[in-house]
Amino acid sequence: MSSSRSSRPDGRDTRWAEHRLARRAELVEATLRAVRRHGAGVGMDEIAAEAGTSKTVLYRHFGDKAGLYLAVVESVDRLVAGDLQRALGAADTSPELARSDEVVRSAVDSYLALVERDPEVYRFVVAHPLLDRPVGDDPVSGLTSRIGNDLAALIAAGLTGSGRDPAAAGALAHGVVGLVRAAADHWLASPEPLSRNELTRQLSTLIGGGLTAVLDLPEDA
Repeated sequence: MSSSRSSRPDGRDTRWAEHRLARRAELVEATLRAVRRHGAGVGMDEIAAEAGTSKTVLYRHFGDKAGLYLAVVESVDRLVAGDLQRALGAADTSPELARSDEVVRSAVDSYLALVERDPEVYRFVVAHPLLDRPVGDDPVSGLTSRIGNDLAALIAAGLTGSGRDPAAAGALAHGVVGLVRAAADHWLASPEPLSRNELTRQLSTLIGGGLTAVLDLPEDA
């Protein structure tokens, strides 16, 4: 009987864990507000003020600046991944849908929308000015890798549906993601940028035309 009780999670521990998770989420949201208000170079004092707390509380929940940065990246990661999943989820496994202009356009626009909607948050995530120690693998590369993997599955389906070897799908997909990220970075830094709609249109035409050409390429070419 006592052994059974000891194996059960303590209700107070569960409530405390839930409270800590909720508090971390609140502090991440406060950090995002501070980034939007003060720019990508925001400091811990400004973040603490936005959260209505102290730096000590931030460090208690995240360990250090790097821990807070990684929590922010995870939050942005979920946002971008959700938008792109909805865009890529519009495609089926048929080669016609895998090369669909609308799917490409939706995926490109989802990425550019984040840059346009939250330019300082994007700079904060990509430039990681808050980092004060190495964090192992680049978390931004992890995000783009997941996007590339999702796109690779779509391209592989298109190649397979066309009777082609899907071996190049990964390289093609990650090349597309790299192209969009580089274009977005340049667009963000441009003093006279194109409208998002126009950049989306041109990038989608470039990518869609290239993918269509690859899907139609003779096997021995």
